[in-house]
Amino acid sequence: MIFTRKCISRRTFVRGMGTALALPLLDAMIPAAAASQVSQAKTRLGFFFVPNGVTMDRWTPVQEGSGFKMTPILEPLAPFRDRLLVLSGLDHQTGLALDGEDSGEHARSSATFLTGVHPLKTEGLDTRVGTSVDQIAARELGKQTQLASLELALESTDVVGGCDSGYSCAYVNTLSWRTPTTPMPMENHPRVVFERLFGDSDSTDPAVRLARIQEDRSILDVVTQQVSRLLRDLGSSDRSKLTEYLDAVRDIERRIQMAEGQNNQELPALERPEGIPATIEEHARLMFDLQVLAYQSDLTRVTTFMIGRAQSQRVYRELGITDPYHLTSHHQNDPEKIAKVLKIDLFHTRMFAYFLEKMRSTPDGDGNLLDHSMIVYGSGLSDGNLHLHTDLPVLLAGGGAGRIKGGRHIRYPQGTPMTNLFVSMLEMAGVPTPNLGDSMGKLPYLEG
Repeated sequence: MIFTRKCISRRTFVRGMGTALALPLLDAMIPAAAASQVSQAKTRLGFFFVPNGVTMDRWTPVQEGSGFKMTPILEPLAPFRDRLLVLSGLDHQTGLALDGEDSGEHARSSATFLTGVHPLKTEGLDTRVGTSVDQIAARELGKQTQLASLELALESTDVVGGCDSGYSCAYVNTLSWRTPTTPMPMENHPRVVFERLFGDSDSTDPAVRLARIQEDRSILDVVTQQVSRLLRDLGSSDRSKLTEYLDAVRDIERRIQMAEGQNNQELPALERPEGIPATIEEHARLMFDLQVLAYQSDLTRVTTFMIGRAQSQRVYRELGITDPYHLTSHHQNDPEKIAKVLKIDLFHTRMFAYFLEKMRSTPDGDGNLLDHSMIVYGSGLSDGNLHLHTDLPVLLAGGGAGRIKGGRHIRYPQGTPMTNLFVSMLEMAGVPTPNLGDSMGKLPYLEG
């Protein structure tokens, strides 16, 4: 049998002036003999963390199975119901205090979230917890991508020393651990993430970087000639995909430059680092868009996103809330404080809905990015007021490249380790891992 359709490499880049811009998956990158095979889909993994727990009675559906009713906090995610699993009953027992330990619940909730291992209580450099699920996946999936993984955050993670009752700030500054003693830094600057994905100057000198940022020339301007030649050789469907992708890159560049200009004029540098938008929502959308571009161009298939540091003291002024988040989460059944926490919970799921919509609207192979992903969203605490590490709020979004059957609320028996979910996800992603942290096997029913 002879196939005549021209095929270009899946790892095609357009280059110029030190910039290498990866391209999205195009029809022309799939050999004719395999064009109709589902195996072309590459599974992406993502892990989203919200701090301080959630308002559980407004989170957990009463009904189980496919007939469950969306609760107030989950309502923004209703458009993605068919690609959503609500998982109840999952615990992180390793977040509980050991004999001789008392406080430090927030540090432990963050450290155990992706590891399932109790952290060593220390404020020094001798931190120890466990290798996190994202980094286990990155070791294998990263062999096929330019970046093994991407670690993102919305809050600064520059705090050092002790952060929570004898626990090192390293435990709350990251979710991701490459080894039990090596934390992965989380990046909250959109410009830094953009340059990591699409190119940077040869120098790390801030003056050199600033000069480059101020150049009236974008990455796409540098590679326009090569892109134009490539477009001439592609079919109409691929031309449309590539044009939309490049438009998205240019739009993010524009928004980052706008944010930098606004911050230079309006905000003190110490309170709001250059390049970070003035509002939480715009900052989140920029970071979500960068994550989608990283998936779309197959620069990485593994991401971790910390919406807030454990014990976050962020003030959500754009929601009309002037009290620090952590202080408000300890509401002691005060109706006014509970209402504020609920408003923050809802804000978080609205932001997550924005990300899911971007994923669903981005074509990928024979479907879209959401079809081909497994995205965990949750917290290391359930009730933030009482610091509970049991019955955690957990969502699994995405189709898992055809492996996940969404649209259900599944309740697991009390004491089921959350790490069972991670073991199952790793196997479905082609990275079989018998044990992770306190796992006791795979999590059933994800596939229907």
